[in-house]
Amino acid sequence: MQSRTGLFAVIILISLASAGFAQETVTTPEAVIMTRDPNKGVAPSFPYVAGITGDNVNVRSGPGTNYYVCGKLNKGDRVRVVNQRVGWLCIVPPPGSFSWISTQYVGIDANNPTVGTVTGDNVHVWVGGVDLRPIYSTTWRLKLNRGEKVKLLGEEQDKYYKIAPPTGAYRWVSTEYTKALGPVGEVRAPVVVRPSDSNAVVPTRLPVKARKLEEYYALEKQMRAERTKPTEQQNYANIKKALLKLKDDTEAGKAARYAKFAISQIERCELALRVAKKVRLDDAELQQTKEGIEKAAAARLAEFQDLGRFAAVGQLQTFETYGPGHYRIIDRFGQTLCYTLPIGPASRMDLSNLVGRRVGLVGTIEPHPPTKGALVRFTEIVGLK
Repeated sequence: MQSRTGLFAVIILISLASAGFAQETVTTPEAVIMTRDPNKGVAPSFPYVAGITGDNVNVRSGPGTNYYVCGKLNKGDRVRVVNQRVGWLCIVPPPGSFSWISTQYVGIDANNPTVGTVTGDNVHVWVGGVDLRPIYSTTWRLKLNRGEKVKLLGEEQDKYYKIAPPTGAYRWVSTEYTKALGPVGEVRAPVVVRPSDSNAVVPTRLPVKARKLEEYYALEKQMRAERTKPTEQQNYANIKKALLKLKDDTEAGKAARYAKFAISQIERCELALRVAKKVRLDDAELQQTKEGIEKAAAARLAEFQDLGRFAAVGQLQTFETYGPGHYRIIDRFGQTLCYTLPIGPASRMDLSNLVGRRVGLVGTIEPHPPTKGALVRFTEIVGLK
């Protein structure tokens, strides 16, 4: 009775473990024994390279047809196998794969907006599916912790960032459409024979979309290098021109989408550069204005120091209301500052050539009852500039 109970408990535990695999993080075994598939024979130990034997083969988020499709592979494609379940291979995400991560737990550096930093612990990374919104991407294979980096792929949807699959975010493909080729590092690149020379072999030319991706990544590298330069030395004109061409290339695939996002980054950088240049120009203009004000203030101060001996300074005007020989002093707005009357040596001077000019009066100040203002009796008058 006890043996049956124990056996029943073991069966239950095995079933629960299998059911829970959909939320299980896949690890890469470094030293795994040889695996055998009844239809494929003995495969190399992990990791190894496998070739795809069919076209339009589904890459899935988990080991089973109940998991959603997250990519396609065709005959001749190669994948890196890191684990295996019955009928399914766990593979490194092939080109075109992507994942989703909540924007709530990712911080972006304004100086390098293609890289995000995880700001929380145990943050889920969800497997991206073909034509599947992130809120419906229900398979996760990895958790990231605070400080880890992710590569942003330029799209945000439903408050999730689209990112390159981090290390450990694997995908799955059916063994029905694969063939083991050999251990990693021992499988050479595919070759083709030139029709004109049956003895010559050359590496297979990369597909157009792959070449376009390489072109994009080269331009992205140039962008990063440009961003490290001092602000006044940064120039994105040639990079932007190449990205615009890539964006409009109908054969570029996702490289065109990446280029579009990179162009928006460059435009933000260019705006920042224009603002920085305007600030530098404004600072230079402000400095010139400040220097001009300081020079004018110094000149005025020197002038005031020279005018300290005068009882009044202003424009001399005739004012004979109170009799011949009377004058008044007005300011630059035409307002009367005081009335004045020459005495002593000044009374014998011909002042006609000073009327209308700015002058300084040396004398005494006293009340002027008729106007309730001031009267300056001056013994000396000096023409001023």
